[in-house]
Amino acid sequence: MKLARTALSLVLAVQLAACGGGGSSSSAPPTGGGGGGGGGGGTPTPTACSLTAQQDFADRVLNEWYLFPDLLATPNPASFANLDDYLDARVAPARAQNRDRFFTFATSISEENALINSGSSAGFGIRLAYDTANRRLFVTEAYEGANGLAAGLDRGAEITAIGTSSADLQSVSNLFASGGAQAVANALGPSTAGLTRVLRFTQPGGTVVERSITKTEFSLDPVSDRYGAVVLTEGARRIGYINLRTFIISDAANQLRAAFGQFAAQGVTELIIDLRYNGGGLVSVADIFGDLMGQGRVGQVWSREVFRPSKAAENITRLFRTEPNAIAPAKVAVITTGASASASELVTNSLIPYLGNNLALVGANSFGKPVGQAGFDLAACDLRVRPVTFQTVNANNQGEYYTGLASVVPNTCRAGDDITRPLGDPREASIAAALDFLAGRACTSITATASGSIAGGIDQSQSARQGLDLPEREPLQPRRRSPAQHEVPGLF
Repeated sequence: MKLARTALSLVLAVQLAACGGGGSSSSAPPTGGGGGGGGGGGTPTPTACSLTAQQDFADRVLNEWYLFPDLLATPNPASFANLDDYLDARVAPARAQNRDRFFTFATSISEENALINSGSSAGFGIRLAYDTANRRLFVTEAYEGANGLAAGLDRGAEITAIGTSSADLQSVSNLFASGGAQAVANALGPSTAGLTRVLRFTQPGGTVVERSITKTEFSLDPVSDRYGAVVLTEGARRIGYINLRTFIISDAANQLRAAFGQFAAQGVTELIIDLRYNGGGLVSVADIFGDLMGQGRVGQVWSREVFRPSKAAENITRLFRTEPNAIAPAKVAVITTGASASASELVTNSLIPYLGNNLALVGANSFGKPVGQAGFDLAACDLRVRPVTFQTVNANNQGEYYTGLASVVPNTCRAGDDITRPLGDPREASIAAALDFLAGRACTSITATASGSIAGGIDQSQSARQGLDLPEREPLQPRRRSPAQHEVPGLF
């Protein structure tokens, strides 16, 4: 059986993908691979997509494939009103051991396939994060071609009020006070093309703007045309900066190839890989990313996928493959935050055996997700169940970074995420710290237990240089997410 493997983003809730209805169960089809394969075809009967039928299907998948079979609970299915909560309860013992922090979920086959293949989503085309201490909402990134950027929302803008019209604007601070982050997400509305909101925001230069902005379909371009691939110079040294927004879009592989073609043509020998907001995505894209850094290593081990003992026949050892645009970087700095997870961590972990002390984690500790999911489809119900089914390890069989990559990467350098400067700017705090590491300059380490925290513990001069005096922010995430919001933390 060929499984559709992903190393998907960290998720704090799972999305309901069901055909609805109640009633008794019909027999579930056999488990099958994702990506359009597996599942039962045909026209659903009134009970074929009942919650009971979905639970039965999910049980069969989990019992056969779940990576931690000894950490499955057996709650009463009748106690749950939806599949999301049932899956959550079944894997609760693994979550208690920090091994499945809501990574197992259900989604829509058609919506997930459309996201992977088309690379588009509906929304304003911005990423949002909030200051957890002061309850302020900021734009951390804006997508080219979307209505948000066209209206003046770009990195560093602060949204201060949200409404359906100018007459009913609610301040962000009041929304946070009344219902927390979820109230803010609710005010922004679902990811529906044609939905309009009035936003009041302050641009980085201080200009206050009030605009009516309509959500439309926009491209989730994995490598930005503005700053996605840049060659920075320090004296005679040429440093490649690559910012990958997501691994979930299949075209990300070709965009990475094009970026590395630029690096190879300009003699780049050092890299800054910026994955600070990258929640993960397709393992296949992560593998090609590795190939593009594998000049001279073809045939050596890039990574391994390890299933539960009863499914050891599914284990895969992925070797470096030939890529025409590949380079052999001598030194690499990877920028992460607590929103960096899964495939982002796979790439970083897989570099450790080959770069050793010439590799550094910069910014804040990553999320800690060394596991991936396979997809199993109940096709007649447009239901895909994605349980944790495998762990990723590097060529040295290292993969125990459930507390984040700071526990395993040889060097770490703490730095803030300075949204007052554009991504790709060498003066931005994390990029400046990455350049310091590449140049051999000293930095302060990230503590492995920080989980993305950028607080305290260093002198003021270094704090100012690295942006560590900036407030901590986390992505704004609605409780119920679209497939794109699962994979792109903070997307609206």
